[in-house]
Amino acid sequence: MFDITPLCERARIASRTLMTASTAVKDRALISAAESVRAAMPEILAANREDVEAALAAGMTKVMCDRLSLNEDRVHAMADAFVSIAALPDPVGGGSGSIIRPNGLEIRRVRTPIGVVGMICESRPNVAADAASICLKSGNACILRGGKDALRTNRVTAAAIRRGFAAAGLPEDCFQLVDDATRESATAMMNATGGIDVLIPRGGRGLIRSVVENARVPYIETGSGNCHIYVDSGCDMEMALNILHNAKCSRPSVCNACESLLVARDMAKEFLPLAYARLSDHNVEFRGCAETCAILPEARAASDEDFYTEYNDYILSVKVVSGISEAIGHINVHSTHHSEAIVTENYANARRFQQEIDSAAVYVNASTRFTDGGEFGLGAEMGISTQKMHVRGPFALEALTCEKTVISGCGQIR
Repeated sequence: MFDITPLCERARIASRTLMTASTAVKDRALISAAESVRAAMPEILAANREDVEAALAAGMTKVMCDRLSLNEDRVHAMADAFVSIAALPDPVGGGSGSIIRPNGLEIRRVRTPIGVVGMICESRPNVAADAASICLKSGNACILRGGKDALRTNRVTAAAIRRGFAAAGLPEDCFQLVDDATRESATAMMNATGGIDVLIPRGGRGLIRSVVENARVPYIETGSGNCHIYVDSGCDMEMALNILHNAKCSRPSVCNACESLLVARDMAKEFLPLAYARLSDHNVEFRGCAETCAILPEARAASDEDFYTEYNDYILSVKVVSGISEAIGHINVHSTHHSEAIVTENYANARRFQQEIDSAAVYVNASTRFTDGGEFGLGAEMGISTQKMHVRGPFALEALTCEKTVISGCGQIR
C-alpha cells in the first residue's frame, strides 16, 4: 500500500513558510521556476518523447496523444504560466472588508491559504506548471500525482520547478510529485485526512467519479466536457460553421471541445450538409438522430449513450430539435455542465439560453474553446469546476484561499 504520509508532512512544513511569505518572495520564486523550466527544456522534451512513444505503443490514439505531447512552444507556455501568475495580484491578505461593532470590536475577514493542495491528473504534463504556480502564489504547498502516461515528463518537470523554488529561497517541498502512478497512490491521496486540505481531480469521467465516490478529504469536482453548440433559427450560418469548426477541430482532446451539435429544424436541411463538408478536413464522424441521418446519409445512427459522451476525438453527436426550448431541455439533461454555446441573431433567445442553461460557462456567438483560465484572465487554472459550491468554472488563485475572521478589541468581554 502506498504511503502518502511523508509527502504530506513535508508539504505541511513547507506550507507554513509559504503562509507568511511576502508577495515579492513568491513572485521571485515563480520567475525562478520559469527560468528553470526553460533551461530544462531539452530534458523535458526528451522525457516527453519517451512517454509519447510508450503511449502510442500501448494503443493510445493520436488524438489523445496530443494531450500528452509537448513541443518547444508548449514548454515555453508552461514557463509563461509562472510569469503570468507572478504578474497577478496576490489574493492572500485581501478580504471582504471590516466592520466596527457597537461595543468597539473591529471584525475583519481576511483571505488566507488553504494549506496543502493535492491534485490528481491524467496525461497532460502542462498541469504541473499550472498547479505549482497557482498554489505557490496563493500560499499553498502542492502535491501532484500525475498519470502513468506522463510520468517521465512529470519527473523532469517537477525537478526543474523544485530547483527554481529553492534557488529563490523557498522550500523545494512547496511542490512535490508523487512518483507513483498506480491506483494505490490515488487512493492514498483521497484518504489523506489531516494531510491534504483539498483534493482536485483533473481528468476524465472515471477519475472524477472515483474521487466523488471515494474521497474522504474535501475536494473540488472538476468535470469532463460534453459541450454543446446549438444553431438557432435564422442565425448567421457562416458564423455558426466557423464556431463549430473551431470548437470541434482545433483540439478535440480537451474538455472545452464541442462534442454535441443541436440544430433548429428549419435550419437543418441547409446547415447539416455544410457542417459535414466543413468538418471533413478532419474526417469528423457524425452520429445523428433519425432526422440527421435522413438529411446526411454519411451520418451513423446515434445511440442514446452518444448524447452523453465526451469523445475526445473527431466524433460529433448531432440532433435536430424543434427550437430553443427543446435545445435547452436536451442540454440540461445530457450535458456535463461544463460549457455550452448558442449561435443566434435573436436577442431574446440569447438571453434565455444564458439564463436557463445550467452549466459553468454559457456562450452566445462564440466557441466553447475559450473556457480556460488564461482566456478568462486568471493567468492559468487549477481546473474547471462543474460543481456549485465554493467555486464554478475555471478557478485559480482566489479559489485556493479561504477566509478567516480577525477580531481586534481593547478588553471587551461578553
